[in-house]
Amino acid sequence: MVEGPYFVLTVLGVLGTGVTAGVFCAFSTFVMRGLAALPPAQGVAAMNAINSAAVRPPFMSVFLGTAVLAAVIAVVTLVLWPEEAAVELLLGSGLYLAGSFGVTAAANVPRNDALLRLEPGAAEAAERWPAYVRGWTAWNHVRAVASAAAAVAYVLALA
Repeated sequence: MVEGPYFVLTVLGVLGTGVTAGVFCAFSTFVMRGLAALPPAQGVAAMNAINSAAVRPPFMSVFLGTAVLAAVIAVVTLVLWPEEAAVELLLGSGLYLAGSFGVTAAANVPRNDALLRLEPGAAEAAERWPAYVRGWTAWNHVRAVASAAAAVAYVLALA
């Protein structure tokens, strides 16, 4: 079991990865399904509005703050290598940094940027919308699972 500063960092890691997993799970299980059911012009406009709202402090503090926290946990673990829970701490950090933050940067954000360049009512938007929903949602599943798995790894470090 981790103790002292590790305990506080790990509890914060559980909370951050868990909240992020919950947001991504909501998108995978019902938000994207609801948007996909809309006419393409409305779906594109709504997703662009959601993407714009997402980059505000409430979500970004949790999402980016958890990435910074995961990096700090990983570095501290590598430098100090505690007798217990080092593997769980590194696994949790790696899962979040690669599977949540990394996938967001490499897969979801580029899709969002491409969607933003489309005129919602244009024929091109209507043609691209179904593929956007499928691809974005598939990568979002990865983010949700990675974030949840990171939370589990951090919880195991506390046990």
